[in-house]
Amino acid sequence: MTYEEMKTAAQEAGLVVKEKPLQSSNGRINGNKIAIRKDLPSSVHKKCVLLEEVGHYATSMGNILNQSDANNRRQERQARGWAYNRLIGLDDIVRAYERHCEDLSDMAEYLEVTEEFLLEALDFYREKYGTGVRFGEYYISFEPFFTVIPEN
Repeated sequence: MTYEEMKTAAQEAGLVVKEKPLQSSNGRINGNKIAIRKDLPSSVHKKCVLLEEVGHYATSMGNILNQSDANNRRQERQARGWAYNRLIGLDDIVRAYERHCEDLSDMAEYLEVTEEFLLEALDFYREKYGTGVRFGEYYISFEPFFTVIPEN
């Protein structure tokens, strides 16, 4: 899904999405209003930020800007996990492997996400699953390095 398609879907779900000249962050949400930093380098960057903000709408409560608070950090992680699962699920990782993506840059391009977002998603899955996880006919290894291994 492209940024424009995602923006339209968010608006159809009752969210107001606008691009603004934000200074201190790439995205913000207040109630049902989402602001995306206007000068992000690409629509792929904007898509990743938008989905994370939608994740906050779906999973967070209240102002969580103070990340020194443990509950706020937990809500931030939950919102990011929500976004990672929607843009880069384990099935997407396997699909990228099957399409012969040779490195993280190829994989990010194929999945239409930023490399930074992909790396953060892989870190999230490493925290969630440990060194690796079986998925269908594959083993996805997160440690000691990231790789997808067919199990046949």
